[in-house]
Amino acid sequence: MDELNRLGVDAFKEIEKFPYVFILDDIRSMNNIGSAFRTADSFRCSHIYLTGITAQPPHREISKTALGADESVAWSYFDDAAICIKHVKELGYQIVSIEQVENSVSLLDFIPEKNQKYAFVFGNEVFGVNEDWINASDIVLEIPQFGTKHSLNVSVCMGVIAWDFVSKYFSK
Repeated sequence: MDELNRLGVDAFKEIEKFPYVFILDDIRSMNNIGSAFRTADSFRCSHIYLTGITAQPPHREISKTALGADESVAWSYFDDAAICIKHVKELGYQIVSIEQVENSVSLLDFIPEKNQKYAFVFGNEVFGVNEDWINASDIVLEIPQFGTKHSLNVSVCMGVIAWDFVSKYFSK
């Protein structure tokens, strides 16, 4: 840890985070949930909101993939998406669903504003982002894909979105 200049859990909790959160709505795989925590830790995500059927720490299957990030990243659980939507809007976040829908914006064209906070919503592995989130979204982003498949694993999407946001945030 020292040679890599990595933060310890206590230092991570105290350091300023980037102005974005992850929202995991109805994620069924605990491995994907653990990966979300690990990605959130890697890219200093401010918070993770878990909603619907998404499992919550502590759980052995989440911890196995999170590798301790489930202890460093702040999180909250809402059983009702509507309450979570209201909560993040009251905190001043722009809701950004990651989904392939009509009129979605390519991630290539997304330029985050410096003084804006973003809530990136990731949906169920089979059914995608719930319609309630899509309707509440300020933006719906689509990750461009160029192969024969038309979807990415949700944990891969989280990594792409976090890296894209942080890299664009620093480039301003």
